[in-house]
Formats: sequence, structure tokens, C-alpha cells
Amino acid sequence: MNRTSSVIILLLLAMTGAGATYLVYYTSTPHIAAEQRLIDRRNLLDLLPADSYDNDPLQQPLQPASSVLTHSRLLAGYLATKGGQPSAVLLQSETIGYAGAIVLMIAIDTHGKLLGVKTLSQSETQGLGARIADWPNAWLQGFTGKSRTGSPDNAWALRKDQGQFDQIAGATITSRAVINAVHDALKYFDAHSQMLTGNSPHE
Repeated sequence: MNRTSSVIILLLLAMTGAGATYLVYYTSTPHIAAEQRLIDRRNLLDLLPADSYDNDPLQQPLQPASSVLTHSRLLAGYLATKGGQPSAVLLQSETIGYAGAIVLMIAIDTHGKLLGVKTLSQSETQGLGARIADWPNAWLQGFTGKSRTGSPDNAWALRKDQGQFDQIAGATITSRAVINAVHDALKYFDAHSQMLTGNSPHE
């Protein structure tokens, strides 16, 4: 086999490999996107009572007016509706914990009351702050039903900081970060509820 033939064969093999790689990517991308939508939908279903909405909130995204908040930033927002009327707003929030970013999904009803909080991703210390990712999560469930109306702003802190919340054992920084992010989300909702839901504030 001469040099020219060897080069041609190598080129054909390279083109075949590149084509196969593209074909795998092209055919798997829709499947990956569909799987991600299912994961996102399950995350929403965990937070919203089943009878509280009849739309697909992922198909009704919201555009946060200002993404950078005091202790966190908003990554996305979604609107849940029932019978064509808004029933809840879901805010995806990112804050910084002990070891890195913590991404939360925070569900708030149209009266500014928390329906639930769930951790979507985190990089905290295993056995300590990483417990924020457990689901169900008793500590996160402690936020359910809270609002700024029922709890003054200075109460949104750990008990050791003269607030109302216990901390996750051994994870003070993680606990503070999550409390601050949830409080940020409630303040954001109160300031922008009409834009988010189309209703008058807490109507």
C-alpha cells in the first residue's frame, strides 16, 4: 500500500468517525432535552400541590426584572396557573454557600406565602451542608407557609443571629445563605408581584 492510499484511508476513517459523532449528537440532543424537561417538571411537582395548577409552568417562563438581589441572583422564573388565573410563581435562585453555588427553586403563592423550597444543585461539604440537597428535606420544609407578612424582615436569620430559624447542624454558612436567598425571593415577589402575576399586589 503506497503513501497516497494510506492518507486517503485515514481521511475516510476520520470523516466516518466525525459523521458518526455528529449523528449520535444530533439524534441524542432531543432525547437529552426531553429528559431535562422531565427532571425540571418533577422539581416543580415536588413544590406545588397537585390541585393548585393545571398548566405546564415550564411553558410559561417569566423574565425577572432585576436578576441581582441582595444575597442572591435570580436565574429564571415560571408562572403556575389554574383555570387561567395565576396560582403561584416559581423563582430559580442562586446563592453562594460554604463551598460554592447553591441553586434553589422557590415556590410562592399569589399572596406572598411560601409553598416550598427545593435545592436543585449544590457543592457543599458531604455530611454537613450537602444535606441541603436531601429530599424530602425537613429543614427546607420549615419555610413552607412563611411570608414577610407573618415574619418581620429581621426574623429572617438564624437563632444565633437573633432570628427565627434553626441551622443545619454543622452548616452555619450554608444555612445563612439559603435563608437569605429565600428572603430575597420573597422581597422580590412583594416588589414585583403585579408584573409576575398580572394581579394587584397580594390581591
